[in-house]
Amino acid sequence: MKPKVFIAKPISRQVENYIAEHCEYKIWREEERIPDDILFREIQDVQGLMIPKAKVTESFIKQAPNLKIISHISVGYDTLDTDLMAKHKIIGTHTPYVLDHTVADLIFGLILSSSRRISQLDHYVKDGKWNKLDDPSFLSKDVHHATLGIIGMGRIGEQVAKRAAQGFDMNVLYYNRRPRPEVEEKYGLKRESMEQLLKKSDFVLTMVPLTEETHHLIGARELKQMKEDALLINASRGQVVDEKALIHALKEGIIGGAGLDVFEKEPVDPSNSLLKMDNVVTTPHIGSATAQAREAMALKAAENLVAGVTGGKPKNIVKELKHLG
Repeated sequence: MKPKVFIAKPISRQVENYIAEHCEYKIWREEERIPDDILFREIQDVQGLMIPKAKVTESFIKQAPNLKIISHISVGYDTLDTDLMAKHKIIGTHTPYVLDHTVADLIFGLILSSSRRISQLDHYVKDGKWNKLDDPSFLSKDVHHATLGIIGMGRIGEQVAKRAAQGFDMNVLYYNRRPRPEVEEKYGLKRESMEQLLKKSDFVLTMVPLTEETHHLIGARELKQMKEDALLINASRGQVVDEKALIHALKEGIIGGAGLDVFEKEPVDPSNSLLKMDNVVTTPHIGSATAQAREAMALKAAENLVAGVTGGKPKNIVKELKHLG
């Protein structure tokens, strides 16, 4: 008898066929997020769950007494209570590697758009206006040969560094808990303290996972250490940046602007001050949102799911739960 699984998101026919070969399955085919009451009903007799994000609590686990694996269709897994999952011997997996280039592309889009004020000037032209060469309000900020400081030199940070150093002749600094000598040599990077990186960088990029240590890693103190015309780019997790402190810094001219793909509260509140600022470029948490990347993520999540319910070892168990695999 095939193991039972539930897929809490529409997937391609290719991925669905792969799961069908190995599992008895049901699937949520609507585009909107599955309501909790329906999810809880569907997981009552399954051994595996494939989902973009699962907020794992005791009440969640009580609804799924047979659950062996939660396969996240994402790289981040901060909604998983890994201690609780370990207690109940539930494996958690994610989908690293397949979206590194895609997210790095989006980050550079934020860098370019915020520095050259592309979204603001797009509205300007569409409002029937045009560039006057003597108008200083049109002056923006060069990216080439500027200094980029990357906080967190993981896989995506490395891809951003490659684009910056090799494509834009940027001087790239990085702050990381451990040195990355092979990346330094490959792309000409220099490791700095957090304080020195903030002081020297024209662009500051946060690329760290959300943990207790990184919550509000960038706050009022750190923003005051940045250059007055520096731009903050965040495409990791919204809670890494103290949003109130950022709003104050932008309003008071402490820093020059920001490019944000993530927010402390998502979906972002329409009344959020960041959405009303000309010096802030925003996108709706779409770092991995290309057709190719999303398909690759879904296939990897399906492979993890199938391995977890058929007695295999999933390739992408989150580090806190590797002992269960």
